Amino acid sequence: MTTATHLPTLVSEHLEKARSSSAGRSAVTVYGGREHSLRQTLIALAAGKRLGEHESPGEATLQVLQGTVVLHAGDAGTWTGSAGDHAIIPPQRHDLEATEDAVVLLTVALAAEHTD
Repeated sequence: MTTATHLPTLVSEHLEKARSSSAGRSAVTVYGGREHSLRQTLIALAAGKRLGEHESPGEATLQVLQGTVVLHAGDAGTWTGSAGDHAIIPPQRHDLEATEDAVVLLTVALAAEHTD
């Protein structure tokens, strides 16, 4: 049996949590973790809130599910995305700003851990 997630329900739940949180954000891992090579995280941000500048997680994409966000990525410039847009996250320090209440799906290909 395939495990399924109803994204519109998660969008509503986490956007409400973000709006009521002092940090203005809420997140949940939809898929993945230590035992997987892929991780998908739903992130909700209230209007005007940011995920502060941070290192690139590696190979990653961002899909905007609701609202509008701006991805600031140094020399790579900025990208503005609205619901339905999809972008590759540049492999450098970046931050994400919600210009209106927004929810995104972050997909990261995690580096395989090797033991020698």
